[in-house]
Amino acid sequence: MALEFTTSYLADSLGLFRYYKKLAERAMEQVVDDQLFTVLDVEANSIAIVVKHMAGNMRSRWSDFLTSDGEKPSRNRDTEFENPPASRAELMQVWEEGWAQVFQALEPLSEEDLARTVTIRGEAHSVMQAINRQIAHYSYHVGQIVLLSKHLGHDRWTALTVARNRSAEFNRKVAAGEASQR
Repeated sequence: MALEFTTSYLADSLGLFRYYKKLAERAMEQVVDDQLFTVLDVEANSIAIVVKHMAGNMRSRWSDFLTSDGEKPSRNRDTEFENPPASRAELMQVWEEGWAQVFQALEPLSEEDLARTVTIRGEAHSVMQAINRQIAHYSYHVGQIVLLSKHLGHDRWTALTVARNRSAEFNRKVAAGEASQR
């Protein structure tokens, strides 16, 4: 993600959401289809389950974002951890639909909207707090997707950020304007 100076909280938040979306996608591209559904142990989630959970959260939190509670009565969180989509194509469709909810809710907002109140599970949040909560939640799960992808696709893994033992080279590129710091 290219570093872009901004004083707009919304622009920065949208940039972070896009960064984490792309980071997860670049990680998932590095595993074969079957590995999207691999579970490391009985307590672990597969990449597909993490994606299904994120998409369920996105549908609940971002639909009617300003006017209804972020935890919709129609959401059954427990089922998000069961029966993932059957194929990469279906999984990526669920992923894209979830992210579409995020961007459709956030892109029309103005800086003045940040102080408005929304509820999540009956608790009042400023719009800014609700956005922060979701950035933290999604980055947590994207980290899981990256870790699983790196573990499962280790034999063909390409670094998503600064490659191991390449910090000095990366810093030279940043200084020369050839690489992003973010």
